[in-house]
Amino acid sequence: MGRPVTLFTGQWADLPFETMCQKAKDFGYDGLELCCWGDHMEVDKADQEYCDERKAIMEKYDLQLFAISNHLVGQCVCDNIDERHKNILPDYIWGDGDPEGVRQRAAQEMINTGHVAKRLGLDTVVGFTGSSIWHLLYAFPPMSQDMIDRGFEDFAKRWKPILDEYQKIGVKFALEVHPTEIAFDIETAGKALKALDYHPAFGFNYDPSHLGYQHVDYERFIYDFADRIFHVHMKDVYWSDVPTTIGVFGGHTPFGDHRRYWDFRSVGRGKIDFENIIRALNTIQYSGPLSIEWEDSGMDREAGAAESCEFVRYSDFAPSDIAFDDAMQKE
Repeated sequence: MGRPVTLFTGQWADLPFETMCQKAKDFGYDGLELCCWGDHMEVDKADQEYCDERKAIMEKYDLQLFAISNHLVGQCVCDNIDERHKNILPDYIWGDGDPEGVRQRAAQEMINTGHVAKRLGLDTVVGFTGSSIWHLLYAFPPMSQDMIDRGFEDFAKRWKPILDEYQKIGVKFALEVHPTEIAFDIETAGKALKALDYHPAFGFNYDPSHLGYQHVDYERFIYDFADRIFHVHMKDVYWSDVPTTIGVFGGHTPFGDHRRYWDFRSVGRGKIDFENIIRALNTIQYSGPLSIEWEDSGMDREAGAAESCEFVRYSDFAPSDIAFDDAMQKE
């Protein structure tokens, strides 16, 4: 079909920006989805001159840009802040570490990220929202539905001002539906939309890997939220068909531990059915990039990134504009 195949740079932020561009071109990619950490896209520095310079470097390597992503700061807008967040935030967002101050500075940074996208000529920011109620995932000690409702109310209160600003400037926010976020499956994605009164600037970054191992119908997600899929990650995951010593919650083990029930895999090497994903994306007429988020603890990342690009390019195809048996009928 010719949808652009891009590489999300979040797992490559240890490399300088231009080095990343060189490698992505060598791997065969059409473009990048730039993360807002490392030096790939620095929100606090990204005036128009900075943005033009970044675009010029990408053009030097014949690479396109469709979205920027600020998962780390977005996570801190709604989260219950603790020492983990200090390790993922710029010092000027962390400040003195006061939780409410961190959340408010993170919210302002997400607004700033939208303006950076606008300077780059983009209309999509990808990221996380965080969640004040993720720790209530398992219902013990028993909790009331009111506690969950308050979590969605907190999410709406904190994100509506960000989304209102995005709407003013013509930018959309695409939440990557993911455990630890306010939306982590089909049901909670629907609740998030409802909490926001179906704000037009809010939608989803579709990533099947985070749904598959939960046994959520990741194909149905595309159809249920057809008008809210603003961006797509192509990412794979493997889960075991037999009992393991570590269940779906991960057992406090790192990715790559062979005992895990599930783990991320290089695209095409897990259990995600990309054939049906492409057919569903064709049905909803999604024409944006297919952005590879490469994660596989057991594989060399450069070999994996190149292989994944080839796999996704081969897997993509255009829908038919005729019925296959039209030629059997008289005019």
